[in-house]
Amino acid sequence: MLELFHQSSFICSRKVTERYSTSFTLGIKALDKKYHDAIYGIYGFVRFADEIVDTFHDWDKQALLAKFKADTYEAIDQKISLNPILHAFQLTVHKYQIDPKLIDAFLHSMEMDLYMNNYKQEFYEEYIYGSAEVVGLMCLQVFCEGNKEQYLSLKEPARYLGAAFQKVNFLRDMQSDYKERGRVYFPNVDFDNFCRNQKDAIEADIKADFEKAYEGIKMLPEGAKFGVYLAYKYYLNLFKKIRKTEAEKVMHTRIRVSNPRKIGIWASLYLRSNVLGIYAP
Repeated sequence: MLELFHQSSFICSRKVTERYSTSFTLGIKALDKKYHDAIYGIYGFVRFADEIVDTFHDWDKQALLAKFKADTYEAIDQKISLNPILHAFQLTVHKYQIDPKLIDAFLHSMEMDLYMNNYKQEFYEEYIYGSAEVVGLMCLQVFCEGNKEQYLSLKEPARYLGAAFQKVNFLRDMQSDYKERGRVYFPNVDFDNFCRNQKDAIEADIKADFEKAYEGIKMLPEGAKFGVYLAYKYYLNLFKKIRKTEAEKVMHTRIRVSNPRKIGIWASLYLRSNVLGIYAP
């Protein structure tokens, strides 16, 4: 019956993904089925950690995150956890030999959100690496299935993709991050006087990340390529919508891509990539 417990844990991670992110859920479903459980396992883990620092305002976040961190390492060490999210994650860690340094970096970035509200350049880069780039690298280890040469060749593009996603999230969530949590992620930006020039500079940086990430997507294993490409296009569409929005409105409105639009993107890409073999930025 142990297998039933394993399956139930991955189902919990899938449910968490479905509840929190339509974009990533559709992206994961577009992957080869052999990757589904592992990527759900990774997403469930990072989602719960992020939820602690972003949402649980009426509790001791530091204590909760410390407990979650300790439970994570214990689950990996003991190869079991009664927390289904952590159990699914540790199964993924062991099956795909996820680098422990990536897990350390991720949890460190979550800790940074507990005490740091204004990110200077050095800490901004450190935070993005731990909160987003390493998540992409964890997923890449799953996709490469132990092929170290392939992993190393795709490592940098995977980091750029994670960075692009995170920076778009920062732009999308500026209102809640700044007004509700008091956080300023972008260095040298005055959010009280956020203007077109500042927004243009941020967007130029994100555009460069997307372009570098795209080169790696084309080289991914076939079973991973379409799902990652789909997530890339979702975020690129969101980014384009934000670019068309005035700086003042971005500060006061959460820009999003509607679910019907996401389905439309999926259908269009399926035709172009799976039928015609076209993957375009």
